[in-house]
Amino acid sequence: MDTPNTTPAATRRQRTLWLGLGLGGFALLGLVYGAYWAHTLRYQQSTDDAYVSGNIVQITPQIAGTVVGIGVDDTQFVEAGTALVKLDQADAKVALDQAEAELARTVREVRTLYATSSQLQAQVSLRESDLALAQQDLARRERLGSSGAISNEELQHARDAERSAEAALSSAEQQLRAGRARTDGTTIEEHPDVRNAAAQVRSAYLAFARTTLPAPVAGFVAKRNVQLGQRVSPGLTLMAIVPLDQVWVDANFKEPQLAAMRVGQPVTLSADLYGHGVVYHGKVAGFGAGTGSVFSLLPAQNATGNWIKIIQRVPVRVALDARDLAAHPLQIGLSMRAEVDTHDRSGPRLPELAHSSSGYATDVFNANDLIADQRVHSIILANEATTTAPQASVDSHRLAHSQAPGHHLVAAATRL
Repeated sequence: MDTPNTTPAATRRQRTLWLGLGLGGFALLGLVYGAYWAHTLRYQQSTDDAYVSGNIVQITPQIAGTVVGIGVDDTQFVEAGTALVKLDQADAKVALDQAEAELARTVREVRTLYATSSQLQAQVSLRESDLALAQQDLARRERLGSSGAISNEELQHARDAERSAEAALSSAEQQLRAGRARTDGTTIEEHPDVRNAAAQVRSAYLAFARTTLPAPVAGFVAKRNVQLGQRVSPGLTLMAIVPLDQVWVDANFKEPQLAAMRVGQPVTLSADLYGHGVVYHGKVAGFGAGTGSVFSLLPAQNATGNWIKIIQRVPVRVALDARDLAAHPLQIGLSMRAEVDTHDRSGPRLPELAHSSSGYATDVFNANDLIADQRVHSIILANEATTTAPQASVDSHRLAHSQAPGHHLVAAATRL
């Protein structure tokens, strides 16, 4: 109700003023929002259909055996190379001992071939001397025979002795060629027989080493289902190792959101685990080759008569900043919210090389090959050495085998 001092004209002016201020305020808010949309919002693509993904490294045996030891359990963190499962080593140790003894015997047999070759060479030299002596004797008797100083019978004996010496020399040369055919162009270590026996040692040692299953990578143990006494076979999954420092996010964006996305665009993320107060930073690492429905267990058949069009989603891989991940660790399968900044739209939408990652690799198994080679070299060195070999060589051989299965067999073979 108007006061006595307020006229109808003043009231209308006041209402018009407030209405103008209200409309101006709304117009200003609209301009501010429009500017914000034009500068920022239209370049932002977000989704809450995003989840943490990572590598699940399956632990499987390479040989069959009986489980006699389990060194870890679920939720435990292990370093790369940690012994996870141990299989019974009895059969593998016996096979390794036999292979090492066979290699020692083969090296000694090959040494005999080289020694025989030297002996045959000496026989050839001896037969050459015999032939030269017989030829000189024949020449002297032929001179005497022309003067009638010796009988024809004695001359014939000298000729027969010369032919016999020639035949003996030819036989010795043939034996020398046969012996050299087994040793020429090679050393004891590179001889085919020794290399074959060495390969058997390497194979036996690898089988022995594989009775212990190491962790290929550092991570957390998950899904352990192996039990003591269980008979396992190659390829059977015993447990899994999850390296949580190598996780990424698979964000499933709708089709209309993908047109402006490019590899390398910045992404901000939040996890339901920590809430919006913790922000992760990342980059678009690549795009899925197809929609999720295409790679599902039962792909949709869109050619049916009751087809209904729905918007599809494509997984987009987001690489997380390692520092954010170290400060706030994530587990695979957790829900995330991702927001991509699409300001920079340079480059193709599907580049042939989505990222420069060199892949995954582990070197925990490389030591087995190195140790096998060292064992082979030690056995060959110990059994190809002569009886006058320096004591240091024998001591180094014993040191290399002091903790090796089957070293007692090789040492026994060395003393033969």
